Amino acid sequence: MKRVSLLSAMVLVLLTSCVSKKKYVALESNLANTKSELTKTQVEKEDLEAKVSKIEARVAEYNEKINSLKEVNDSQLSSINDVAVMSNNTKKKMRTTLSKVDPKLLANATTLEDSMNLAISHNLKKSIADEEDDVNISIDQTVVMINISDKLLFNSGSYKVSNKANTILKKLADVINSEPSMEVMVEGHTDSRTINTELFKDNWDLSVKRATSIVRILQKEYDVDPAKLIAAGRSSYIPLVENDSKENMSKNRRTRIVIIPNLDKFFALLETEEL
Repeated sequence: MKRVSLLSAMVLVLLTSCVSKKKYVALESNLANTKSELTKTQVEKEDLEAKVSKIEARVAEYNEKINSLKEVNDSQLSSINDVAVMSNNTKKKMRTTLSKVDPKLLANATTLEDSMNLAISHNLKKSIADEEDDVNISIDQTVVMINISDKLLFNSGSYKVSNKANTILKKLADVINSEPSMEVMVEGHTDSRTINTELFKDNWDLSVKRATSIVRILQKEYDVDPAKLIAAGRSSYIPLVENDSKENMSKNRRTRIVIIPNLDKFFALLETEEL
């Protein structure tokens, strides 16, 4: 009986010892896994901290730029009715110019865009011609459009540029050459009277010939880069007014110069010495 009890006790001790070893191995495995996860978490934490540090540095850089922009005065840019961007220097020059504009015209300027139109038109007309009725300037967003009556450029039914156009074309070339990235389209427009000669089959031919004549002079006589120039003929299909009188037909016979300038440089170029 005593032998059975002793044998049972020994078996119990062995079983207890075996279970404890398994638990120990399991605990060791759990510990190793925990250490591995901890190391991985630490690496991820350090990686996140590095990314956060970079983001904070970028935010600080942007804040510095924003603060520096706030400190800019005369060179600070602003939007005008979503139409164009001008510096405060240009605005000041524009206001000075507007003080010289006919009060009747100024009274019709109800928006900043209208005021800019008036200022640019006033200076450009003063620069390129004394006969304001024969030159019309307007802007649409940042595009400047200059309509010049054909009586300042061509004889009736001809595409040869007259000598009296030299002053106007020289001024236009100065404007175009002032901005390297500027593109310029020269459009020929006619009235509704049909033409059919040895030189011109119709008004399309005449309008194109007139546009290319202007383009060639800008290139050859005034050194305008030909890569910046576009010649286009519009025939009689975009009239300014109805072709129902000689006066109106004269208005429709025109050359339109379409340019996309840097407004600050453009305005500075047209600024007179008294400004």
